[in-house]
Amino acid sequence: MFAILCPGQGAQSPGFLSPWLELPGVGEQLASLSEVTGIDLIAHGTTSDAETIKDTAIAQPLIVAAGLVAAKALLGEQLLAAENPAALVAGHSVGEITAAALTGVLSETEAATFVRERANSMAQAAAVTPTGMSAVVGGDPAEVQAAIAAAGLTPANMNSAAQTVAAGTLEQLAVLAENPPAKARVIPLQVAGAFHTSHMQAAVSVLESLKPQLHPNDPAVTLLSNFDGEPVSNGFTALESLIAQVSRPVRWDLCMNKMSALGVSATIELAPAGTLTGLVKRALPGVASVAVKTPADLEAARELMASAAPADAAKGL
Repeated sequence: MFAILCPGQGAQSPGFLSPWLELPGVGEQLASLSEVTGIDLIAHGTTSDAETIKDTAIAQPLIVAAGLVAAKALLGEQLLAAENPAALVAGHSVGEITAAALTGVLSETEAATFVRERANSMAQAAAVTPTGMSAVVGGDPAEVQAAIAAAGLTPANMNSAAQTVAAGTLEQLAVLAENPPAKARVIPLQVAGAFHTSHMQAAVSVLESLKPQLHPNDPAVTLLSNFDGEPVSNGFTALESLIAQVSRPVRWDLCMNKMSALGVSATIELAPAGTLTGLVKRALPGVASVAVKTPADLEAARELMASAAPADAAKGL
């Protein structure tokens, strides 16, 4: 079985979309997505600087658009909309929107609409109180959780046993930085808010109001949830989870546990790739992986998918 992974906010870098625009049809696809999201994705993916694309209202649509472009180049027009027992999809945070589009839960236009409203409402929520996020790398997991709680922070992203992202006010993050857990590093992240915490509750309300405009379908292939790492089989449940995810922790560690339990032997991370591939390599040794950073990585990804699918397809789920 192979897994398609869709990265989250913070994976973007200046100019990362430039090589993708050399592919036929990508300019048109990005222009169409730009109309829906209300921002110039081509400009932000090619010429905007790091500070500009750090903005939540820009970063989130940019990451989802990049994933959709890479997925179409890798998988073709149908993406993963045809049932394939050898395929699994998981997205990290905003990457769950990309994953929903790949599996047919949302159309490409609906995914772009959802991420527009998500990004804008989360940016507005983040502006109310100065907040942020810091990664805690290393240390004893119990001691890490205790230090995060002692600082009044929320473990917003539990990425692996060795990496938890804490979120809260800048004052709370300063307390954690001054009192790090033993044998752990506290690394401030380049994000502009305490995502996946109660600070984002206003954004949940915005997305709830958007729900009647969306028409979710059941996922065509296995789609894992950030909530508990389990497969989501119902389209409406997947949409509810996407909305609730904005203010509740991301359990990427449980997603990786589930991949292991289901027999995933290969992962392909879509652009802007690298972060999730690194987590997989550390947490799932022996699982082959390709990070699709540019079109030059597409052939290796296709070969890996082909090698992983035949032996596993007969096993089902």
